[in-house]
Amino acid sequence: MFKKSLTILSIASAFYLQAQDVSIIRNSVDVYSANPLTGSAKFNAMAGSMGALGGDLSAINTNPASVGVFITGNISGTLAVNNSKTTSSFSNAANSYKLNNADLGQLGGVAVFETSGNTPWKFVNFGVNYTNQNLEEYIETPANSSYKFQDSNLVDTNGNPVTGTFTSLGHAYDRTGNLTNMNIAFGGNYDNKFYVGGSLNFKGATIEQYDSSRLSLDVDNNNSYVLNKQGTPYTEDSNGFSVSAGIIGKINNNIRLGASIESPTWWTQYRTYSEVNEDNLGYYFDYYDEDRKFTSPMKATLSGAFVMNKNFAFNVDYSLGLTKPKYKVQGPAETQLNDFFQSEYKNLSELRVGGEYRYNNFRLRGGYGISNSPFEKRANFDDLYVGKRETLGVGFGFDFKSFYIDAAYNKITTNSTNVYGDGNYYSLANNGDVEFFTNNPNTFTSKLEDVKNNVTLTLGWKF
Repeated sequence: MFKKSLTILSIASAFYLQAQDVSIIRNSVDVYSANPLTGSAKFNAMAGSMGALGGDLSAINTNPASVGVFITGNISGTLAVNNSKTTSSFSNAANSYKLNNADLGQLGGVAVFETSGNTPWKFVNFGVNYTNQNLEEYIETPANSSYKFQDSNLVDTNGNPVTGTFTSLGHAYDRTGNLTNMNIAFGGNYDNKFYVGGSLNFKGATIEQYDSSRLSLDVDNNNSYVLNKQGTPYTEDSNGFSVSAGIIGKINNNIRLGASIESPTWWTQYRTYSEVNEDNLGYYFDYYDEDRKFTSPMKATLSGAFVMNKNFAFNVDYSLGLTKPKYKVQGPAETQLNDFFQSEYKNLSELRVGGEYRYNNFRLRGGYGISNSPFEKRANFDDLYVGKRETLGVGFGFDFKSFYIDAAYNKITTNSTNVYGDGNYYSLANNGDVEFFTNNPNTFTSKLEDVKNNVTLTLGWKF
């Protein structure tokens, strides 16, 4: 057995990897700053494009004025069945991994209060909506034996120093968890011409994140070991809060315009992470706790809708991030992350279009959305960390007097450049002692494609 006797801790110096852990960068954008990928079946079928139409509980996420459009009370719940396939391609090889899960995707209700008298305010409404998104993701990159690095600080079983060569046998990012959002919204209908609303948004995230490499060692008969990156695995239990406001204006019987803005989300992240350190007795492994303050970008959305008649409606939304992600500085790690976001992050934008056709009690819906990568292109690398995302939605629904049922299918495709390596890695023996602690000086990239096939079913009651 070989053990590490000495290592020099270093910070990754690659121009596109200025923060201490790629998974933290990805989660900062993909989890804590992204628009939700789930909602009611109607919302999903239209790819989330309802900003100037409203009248759906999940549309509160896009424009809280949606709650002011309701003229009847409404309660709905949604079952979400998710299938994902992630493919990581490296050199001439590729690994794919599939995941399946089912969970509650949405639950909410709105209470409608019709006013009396001569006031132009026709309705004053109150709504609550809850969404739940599964964050499970597994990215396994295949081996490439041409990528090696030497370690001159090994000792053999007799205590003699030796130099060994590690060879990459593959890498994996493994993430589990959930992202939730609770909207508490108030809205009103002014003279059937303007609809206004505001929302308090309470968000939560639970994450368990792994970053591991499989390596073989030539001076140990090419035996293979799984090494975790320093600082991983880690868990995060986070709470966030934001406020949003919006308006929808009925220009005429056919044209509606909408606008909304959401404040930054102020997150508190409670982290427990794994780390190897050194004292006068050698290397030791332990768990550490910390809390971080993170602020996601402010967002604005402009919307337009064309309502031909009671049978057809078409909507377009354009959302734009107005600020950049930022951590409250508590030490060098947060400074490094902020410097990275300041230099590499650009505003995240998303375009969504959706339509609905009604025939008697039947509804047919469809939608499409596309969002850009929020990171600047560097050298020959496109879509670093978080890539361009395309969303396709189709669905249908039936009304049965006071009850309704909606179904939707979504295909969400994301292509990005997966970055890994370059950092300190460790492994533990069966008794918990540090087995290896080594520095991988190489940064690798693979092409990543993630395809999510989601089916949602909503049951609702109007009263």
